[in-house]
Parts: sequence; structure tokens; C-alpha cells
Amino acid sequence: MEAVSDKPSSGWATGIMKQLADGLIAPSVRARHRALDVDQYVSMRIRQRRIMLGLTQQQMAELIGVTYQQAHKYETGINRISAGRLYQIAKALGVDVGYFYEGLEEEGQERPRESELTPAQRMLLDLARNFTNIPSRRQQEALCQLARALAAGGDGGSE
Repeated sequence: MEAVSDKPSSGWATGIMKQLADGLIAPSVRARHRALDVDQYVSMRIRQRRIMLGLTQQQMAELIGVTYQQAHKYETGINRISAGRLYQIAKALGVDVGYFYEGLEEEGQERPRESELTPAQRMLLDLARNFTNIPSRRQQEALCQLARALAAGGDGGSE
């Protein structure tokens, strides 16, 4: 049996997943990796929601009463998030706690990683981020009207 190192390397995750699939890692270790996968997924959803709202990590940190560094560690999955802190984050981001678990697939299913967003999804996040930075409510409304008019035009975007 091959020894499993705790040190990350370029193929570390792939190697662990292969060993899990081959049954070379004990069930307790498999359960621990599933728990870590859920933690990573929740962290990713927190980051996505923060970006969707156009908040910086510093702004979110202030909303939940932690340092920027701690907010960064929550989002990257370096630090696990307690139930109470997850509740605070959910309230600060205007969602229910369950939001962070939405889309979490059953065991054995692949989930898309944040880096695998489609170009349209990336553009939509960029649009939302920029929209929230428009200071004038009138300008925001004008942009919404422009988007509606372009969508209703229906020329199919021949470019």
C-alpha cells in the first residue's frame, strides 16, 4: 500500500481521489475528505455571493466583525467556519444558511469549480460587480432600461 502524504503537491488531489476510488484509503479518511469537500464548496459559495453583491473582502469582514485576513481564510477554505459564524455571514450577505449548500451534489457526482465558470457567467458576475459600483440610482435605472431594450430588440447579436 502506498503511503499518503499530507503535503500538497501538483498531483496531490488527483492522487488522493484515485486512492479513494481504488479503496486504498480507509473509510474514515474518505469521510474526512468528503467533509473537506463540503467546507470548500461552502467557502466557494460565500465568495461567489460576496462578489455578486459587489463587496470586497474588507467590507464583508467588517459586516461580520472579523479581520480581512480571517474573511480571506474563510473564503479560501483555510479556516473552517463555525455554525454561528456561517449564520452571521448568511445574514450579512442577505441569504439563508441553506444558500451555501444549494447545488451540493450527492456523493460521487462532480461539481463545477469556480474556475470553470462559463464566459457568460463570468460576464454576468462582472456586470453585477460594475452595476453595484454605479453611484447614481438614475444611471442604474438607465442601464436596466438599456438592457431591456437590447434584449427586446431580438436581432440575435450578429457580431
